[in-house]
Amino acid sequence: MASLQDIRQAVADEKTVEDSVLALLTSVEQQLKNAIASNDPAAMQAIVDDITAHKQAMADAVAANTPAAPTS
Repeated sequence: MASLQDIRQAVADEKTVEDSVLALLTSVEQQLKNAIASNDPAAMQAIVDDITAHKQAMADAVAANTPAAPTS
């Protein structure tokens, strides 16, 4: 059975993962807005290339930092 501390830690860990993903998405969103505003197709392509190149690393990082569900 999970203790209260286990539950608190699980909530804190989840919040950290969510904050990291949110920061990443906010950054990518701003980069895209800047590239669109400057009408710079090369900048837009660079963002797409960067996302594509790091897609697996991002997925691995999220998986690695997502705590496993507690066992009963």
